[in-house]
Amino acid sequence: MTAQLIDIDAPPTRRPVSALARRNPTVKLALLFVVSLVLMFVFDPITPLVLYLLALGAVAVTARIPVKVFVLAHIPFLAFALGLLIVNALSRPGDVLWQSGVLRITTEGLLVGAALALRTLVIGVLSIGFVLSTDGVALMTSLHQHARLGSRLTYAVLAGYRMLEELPREWQTIRQAHAVRAPLRPHGKPPRGLRQYGRAAFALLVLSIRKGERMAQSLESRGLGLTPRSTWRRIPLTRTDWAMAAAVLTTLTVVVGLSSFLGFLEGFHALNT
Repeated sequence: MTAQLIDIDAPPTRRPVSALARRNPTVKLALLFVVSLVLMFVFDPITPLVLYLLALGAVAVTARIPVKVFVLAHIPFLAFALGLLIVNALSRPGDVLWQSGVLRITTEGLLVGAALALRTLVIGVLSIGFVLSTDGVALMTSLHQHARLGSRLTYAVLAGYRMLEELPREWQTIRQAHAVRAPLRPHGKPPRGLRQYGRAAFALLVLSIRKGERMAQSLESRGLGLTPRSTWRRIPLTRTDWAMAAAVLTTLTVVVGLSSFLGFLEGFHALNT
């Protein structure tokens, strides 16, 4: 047998599989914020519909998210968008499009509701792409490195992120410990029910509070933020990241500009019609 020397300080050789995952997290977060901010002033359904189709295609191609995961992640946003559409269609005054008893759908309410619903879907699909293609540690490191986020906040969030990652394993450990001590049911299986889940949840809460207290004391004792901090594994900011930002902002500007030129774009005045 031959021994091989392994450099434990060398960065991992495994690279993210998708193009979107290789992009700088700070740039992706900034683009998500800019698109969301622009959509706050858009109240016509055509503009967000075009942006949604473009965002859906871009995320599907660059993020390589499995179809099942992509669809399941869409469900909360679809439910919220449907609620916005129904509430606005039924409650907003305007020209009556359909009426049955006390229920009525107005044209203005339907248009505004569709705009808000599609806006939700645009932000939703971009958020899905961001969350599923971005590592939490890389995000906080990038924010500390490129956005000048303070050391105290950065390390506190990283510590909390690690705690959240460990919660499923700790939950399983607590459940297994309770199952060992609890008497078995007649058919030989451990007891299950709301009471057992409540005991496990309370134990997990106590464990998390104690761990959080110890972690806070450890962070405080290290004097984070008193002196400049160095970064072991730096997150690069490359020309490709700037090219992605330019492409997204150009697409957003072109779509909004064409919508305004063609007469589709509506602002806050759509709420007063």
